[in-house]
Amino acid sequence: QVHLVESGGGLVQPGGSLRLSCAASGSISNIRTMGWYRQAPGKERELVASITVSGNTNYADSVKGRFTVSRDNAKNNVYLQMYSLKPEDTAVYRCNAESVWGPQFTSWGQGTQVTVSS
Repeated sequence: QVHLVESGGGLVQPGGSLRLSCAASGSISNIRTMGWYRQAPGKERELVASITVSGNTNYADSVKGRFTVSRDNAKNNVYLQMYSLKPEDTAVYRCNAESVWGPQFTSWGQGTQVTVSS
C-alpha cells in the first residue's frame, strides 16, 4: 500500500557529503515514524536515524553530529544529509515507514548504495 523510493547514493571520498532522499506514495495516511537503516556486508542491519510526524529525531551514536534527518510532511519525503563520511559508513541505505497498524506492516524501499572510498 505504501511505496518508498530512495535516491542520492553513490561513490564519495572520505570526508565528503551526500544527501539521500526517500519519496513515499500510495496509502500514506497510515504512516507514523519514518527512518533510515543501513546494512554492510557481514554486519546486521542497524538504525541510522528516525523522525516522527512531529519532528522528533533519533540517531545512532556512530552518526551523531555528522548526519541530519528531516521530513517534509506535505510532500511525504524524508531526507538524510550526510557529512564527514567515513569508510565505515559504506552500506546499502534503506528508508522505511512504520504503520499505525503495527510494526508488522512496516514498508521498505529497495535501497541505495553508499560507498565511501579514496
